[in-house]
Amino acid sequence: MPTVHANGAEIYHEVHGAGEPVLLLHGGFCSLEQMRPQIDSLAPRYQVHGPERPGHGRTPDTDEPFGYTTSVADTLAYMDAVGLKDAHVVGYSDGAIIGLLIAMHYPERIRSLVAISANLHPSGFVGDDTDNWPPDPDAPDTDSTRAHYEAFSPDGPEHADVVVEKLRVLWTSEPDIDPSALAAITAPTLVIAGDRDVIRAEHSRLIATSIPSGQLCVVPGAGHGLMEQRTSLVNTVIAEFVDSLAG
Repeated sequence: MPTVHANGAEIYHEVHGAGEPVLLLHGGFCSLEQMRPQIDSLAPRYQVHGPERPGHGRTPDTDEPFGYTTSVADTLAYMDAVGLKDAHVVGYSDGAIIGLLIAMHYPERIRSLVAISANLHPSGFVGDDTDNWPPDPDAPDTDSTRAHYEAFSPDGPEHADVVVEKLRVLWTSEPDIDPSALAAITAPTLVIAGDRDVIRAEHSRLIATSIPSGQLCVVPGAGHGLMEQRTSLVNTVIAEFVDSLAG
């Protein structure tokens, strides 16, 4: 399997296509499989990089708890390991949060950002019962996502419950981003959310309007699984945004 050593871990990754670099950051309890349609859409025009974070997909878990600060460090280490000075970043859910944090604190590493179904705080979820995450069937803990985990994880299918518990702790305690801090983002940014997302509509709007160059796209008829539910539309929106900035 193609792996790269980054931040003390052996990270599974894929690289497809040629051209300006696009870095895909998957969601929690997800893998590259959830972003396979985006790889197929972008690879004919871009060099698409897809790493899988520790405990996800084909990358082994570690004994450490999950945290967005660690994930940012992992992502930057991956970029360094494969020679990416900067990239267009497309992040989904946890990956979108990681993208926002990189754009805030390491602006030189991001050419543009597409942040899909991100939140700034656990209060951004619809409903308050985050102990029972996910709050609807479109959230990442679906049968298909678990099937992907069981098929690919080197830790074995029984480790899925460990990962889910680590994610529950993460999602109920992080992130904690002050909306005013998003003013530091200089990269052109597109915020995408489903109109039935588990992220509050006003929360997605707040993210977009707090970023100086932020734009908001609300995908109709879609929940948190919008990339699978409205694949063609989401791919078109992403491609048109990145195309408008590339080269």
